[in-house]
Amino acid sequence: MISFWEKTSFTAYDYIIVGSGITGLSTAISLKEANPLAKIAILERGILPSGASTKNAGFACYGSAEEILSDIELVGEERALELVSLRKKGLDLLRHRLGDEAIGYEEWGGGELIDAHDPITLEQIAGLNKKLFDIFGKEVFTPNISQGVANGFDLTNYSYYVQNNIEGQIDSGKMMYHLIQLAMAKGVMIYTGSEVKEIQTNADGVSIEVWSEALNSTYTFTSRKATVCTNAFIKKLYPQFDVKPGRGQVLITEPIADLKFKGIFHFDQGYYYFRNVGNRILFGGGRNIDFEGETTDAFELNDKIQQRLEHYLQKVIIPNTLYKIEQRWAGIMAFGQEKWPILHQVNEHIVVAGRLNGMGIAIGSEIGRQAAEMLNDLG
Repeated sequence: MISFWEKTSFTAYDYIIVGSGITGLSTAISLKEANPLAKIAILERGILPSGASTKNAGFACYGSAEEILSDIELVGEERALELVSLRKKGLDLLRHRLGDEAIGYEEWGGGELIDAHDPITLEQIAGLNKKLFDIFGKEVFTPNISQGVANGFDLTNYSYYVQNNIEGQIDSGKMMYHLIQLAMAKGVMIYTGSEVKEIQTNADGVSIEVWSEALNSTYTFTSRKATVCTNAFIKKLYPQFDVKPGRGQVLITEPIADLKFKGIFHFDQGYYYFRNVGNRILFGGGRNIDFEGETTDAFELNDKIQQRLEHYLQKVIIPNTLYKIEQRWAGIMAFGQEKWPILHQVNEHIVVAGRLNGMGIAIGSEIGRQAAEMLNDLG
């Protein structure tokens, strides 16, 4: 149960955002920037954000050459380049909003190991650079086998190495910490341990039923408008949306003496990705060897994938190098038939924003800004 004081001072808002990940926080901050006096709250079911915002690999995530070429084949050139532009716009907003130091942004660039059996050609990469020039104003991808060798990679089974000249990496923990701090500094209330069970619309706005483990009971928040930003968990509230969870497996090593590379790297069409974290290696991916098993919202590890990660770590990334795994974890991303985020007005009071397709760092801030703009347009 809650008290009279709690009910009168803490449960009624102008805007409520469900989900405290990148998109939810960005929505709240954008709303405050447009409406400084608005009363805004975020409801989060976990102690920390429950999806992928604090569990990702910390890639700026503009996209690898193979990934972008694959997107062009699937959805057409115009749509694929629009998605790349959205990534850049979102990351630019995040960097402007918090500053590079606050998010630990470092632009070391990176690269991609092209499989010997992959049909991608050097001519395709040259053509892709021309398509991307209007977005980035520079050559993005440079074939450079000598750099791959200098990084210490075993390229025996790879036809060539493509250097990425624009990619950056961030510290996901610092980024989320400072997003939370900014939201709170602007007067946004954040309630953790508050699992939303049901959202109803009425003549006055929105009524949100929340379960509290601490109180062992449900209680109700009200607001004029609301946004659901729960990404992979959207279907728990709105099952009509095309959203499937996709678990991302990650490991990080203990410090490795004389680590040869800095930056972010991909192979196998972006399904595997690794980077340095100081002199540690963070390595993740492998969903493509068990799509069915990884289409889940369970925060568990898949031994088959973890073994495959260690195989590539030993044989390709740091061959003949001793290492120890310091930690392993999993995050839950959201995917759909269409590789484009959901930004949908449910009714005159509610907007849904999510399904970031593993691109949350890059596009979450901009999708949150657009969600806030939609809410403002609702009046």
